[in-house]
Amino acid sequence: MLRNSQDLEGCTIGATDGPIGEVKDLYFDDKAWVIRYLVVSTGEWLSNRKVLISPYAISHPRLGQKLLSATLTKEQVKNSPDIDTDKPISRQHEMQYLKYYRYPNYWGSTGLWGVGVNPNMMPMYSGFEGSADQYRQVEIDREETGRREHYDSHLRSCNAVMKYHIRATDGDIGHVQAFLVDDETWAIRYLIVETSNWWLGHQVLIAPQWIDDVNWFDCKVSVDLTRQAVKDAPPYEGAGSLDRVQEMGIHQHYGRPGYWAVEGESGAAGSRR
Repeated sequence: MLRNSQDLEGCTIGATDGPIGEVKDLYFDDKAWVIRYLVVSTGEWLSNRKVLISPYAISHPRLGQKLLSATLTKEQVKNSPDIDTDKPISRQHEMQYLKYYRYPNYWGSTGLWGVGVNPNMMPMYSGFEGSADQYRQVEIDREETGRREHYDSHLRSCNAVMKYHIRATDGDIGHVQAFLVDDETWAIRYLIVETSNWWLGHQVLIAPQWIDDVNWFDCKVSVDLTRQAVKDAPPYEGAGSLDRVQEMGIHQHYGRPGYWAVEGESGAAGSRR
């Protein structure tokens, strides 16, 4: 199911032995457009420290109750690496974090989560079934990748990208209002774009695959679409009303294949115009 990123914020993260805190932001990978971490404010029990919680730890969300259950203990969170979430998070910081929780890394492969599409499909290091030499090689590969990308952060704050201007091939069309996130894969499937500042418009959906470039310094997103195509696109009425048939209609309008076809799911795909 697709979830509005704004609905994920404010959710309580529940450990196996009590609440950890509330989600304040989401960090996404600007290469794959996948949510990699939830930024959680722990409240008084941990001196209002902000911690990162990976989707590896999250079971199916219960957004009606504003609750995300995590397969963690509060003690694990308390002793986790102290990462300053107000500064860019380097690959080295991620390596420390993943090693602490014994999670596999997600980079270095073509899948959304390494070799898998879903974070819950990935084997944890605690269950590594190779030989000792194979395990050491995994660690060597992980550390080598970290050294190469020590200062190269690909993580972006969803909150920071809100209000980024969207530019079509022939002019501005709106700004980022929120994101629609797949609650199984944690992929960002669409940017919710508010167009009313440019014409008496409405909210529309634009997939990350249609983005040509993001200028992080100027806060602008350039898309490979015309203003007229966006203006004529089916309006977005809310995540609760969006089903696969409506998604197919949006992709067919733009003449673009659906992500479900690319990732091997069921559904028809249009050909690009």
